[in-house]
Amino acid sequence: MEKRVVIINGKGGVGKDTLCNIIGKKYAVKNISSITPIKEIAKIGGWKGGKENKDRKFLADLKKLFIDYNDLPFLYLKKEMESFLLNEYDVLFIHIREIKEIKKFLQYTTEKGIACKTLLVTRKEEKNKIYGNCADDMVEQYDYDMVYENNMSLEQTEKTFMIFFEKNVLK
Repeated sequence: MEKRVVIINGKGGVGKDTLCNIIGKKYAVKNISSITPIKEIAKIGGWKGGKENKDRKFLADLKKLFIDYNDLPFLYLKKEMESFLLNEYDVLFIHIREIKEIKKFLQYTTEKGIACKTLLVTRKEEKNKIYGNCADDMVEQYDYDMVYENNMSLEQTEKTFMIFFEKNVLK
């Protein structure tokens, strides 16, 4: 199978990791996030892994500082992409919130000749939720290649998302 790269985005609580895990039941999936190195640094600073609005704002602000300082999130993603290309994985899901960072990574994949698609995951009850940071609150402002509305039961989602993925990503 040809390797596939998908930038996945959506507000907190819409089921992005669940969807990645569904695909992982059939394909070898690597699931990464541009916030990962920032979370490691935040833990040193006292962040306890919370997902409240103040935690999300802290991480978003810290990530922006590192983007401006040394582009740490992008450098991390490039390293993970290189690892993905050398290993047995079929699909790489990359969680990126910020529009500017999505565009930057897409430019990188284009320059490398790697096909990459963007996916927005939505859920009715999360549609109008405000988190108080631009990373979370602006996710729907980008023109994604695909949008998946995750409004069904887990059992239904397992069936429909696999079909959606195979139709839109693998073909």
